[in-house]
Amino acid sequence: MTSAPAPLFLRRLFRRKLVLLAAVILVFAFALALLAPWLSPFDPASMRMARRLRPPSEVNWFGTDELGRDVFSRVTWGARASLGIGLAVVVISISIGAALGLVAGYFKRADAVIMRLVDALMSLPDILLAIFLVAVLGASAGNVVLALAIVYTPRVVRVIRASTLVVRELPFVEAARALGVSIWRILFVHVLLNVASPLLVQATFIFAYAVLAEAGLSFLGAGVPPETPTWGTMIASGQQYAEDAFWVVGFPGVAIVLVALSLQIVGDGLRDMLDPKLRKAL
Repeated sequence: MTSAPAPLFLRRLFRRKLVLLAAVILVFAFALALLAPWLSPFDPASMRMARRLRPPSEVNWFGTDELGRDVFSRVTWGARASLGIGLAVVVISISIGAALGLVAGYFKRADAVIMRLVDALMSLPDILLAIFLVAVLGASAGNVVLALAIVYTPRVVRVIRASTLVVRELPFVEAARALGVSIWRILFVHVLLNVASPLLVQATFIFAYAVLAEAGLSFLGAGVPPETPTWGTMIASGQQYAEDAFWVVGFPGVAIVLVALSLQIVGDGLRDMLDPKLRKAL
């Protein structure tokens, strides 16, 4: 981890205008999700067939969909659902992946067992594994979170294991062992703090992957139920009307692209700042 104070670190991180713009977009998206009940002018589930497929106007800023529902209201509530699913996937996959990665990197006997399981999971395409898991578990927001967490946890395990293999051989870890510090304290205090940088970067990338994967699963009909407004279900339900009413899929599609791209850009910025070699090159 960088030893620079937080304000200095943020100034260096946001020195790149593209990273700053991406961070602003993410703050706006999260604010939209948190304030959805107050920002939405209409009930996202309220159907008004007399106003179906209306173009953007002063009344309906993003137009209406095939059932007369306000697209702007559904985009704001969809932000809450899509970002909530992505955040839950990040918390679960990072927590479990970091714990397994620490154990695999520190204990040689456990390494073989854990890494064979990780290799088996990573040998399957992400989206196919997610579809299979949702099909087995059933279509719901909770099961989508669980399926995506299972899919992305192996990525975290491999990254943390590789970092742990290096950190465990450093002098301060050997000194802690010589002083009789417990193994679990060494793992979760001394080692974890020194592998937090790649863990933070992985969190941003997994967040982006989870948002895209949720949209893909919903588009294929294997994700969140259609009655729940997410960006993915909006695109899935409006795809047949896209040619005549572009706004039905255009606005949720733009939201997905902006959020996923911004997360990737911020992740790249964090990686460059937290890696000493890359930081010197900036």
